[in-house]
Amino acid sequence: MGDSENYLSKLPDWTPESAEQQAARHDIVLTPAHIDILMVARAFYREFGFSPSMRPLCKSVADCLGVEMGRSIYLNQQFPGSPAKLVALLAGLPKPKNCL
Repeated sequence: MGDSENYLSKLPDWTPESAEQQAARHDIVLTPAHIDILMVARAFYREFGFSPSMRPLCKSVADCLGVEMGRSIYLNQQFPGSPAKLVALLAGLPKPKNCL
């Protein structure tokens, strides 16, 4: 139930298990901290109706989980490459609009 890049097309289809399967494809082992960040992104989507790009993701994570976890360097370490895009993918959200 997703597009060609495996982004979910039906948000209720998301589960932590589906996130773990997607994460494994990207050589990421999800920890509770990863799941917390995914849940923040899902809450952002519920509130605003779109997936957070990097700057709003950092702010939301910082507001919800603390400044250290909201730093872009931390998010890059947890979700290498394009954190906002990878968080959206693993959180079962559409790809952020400004991510290539």
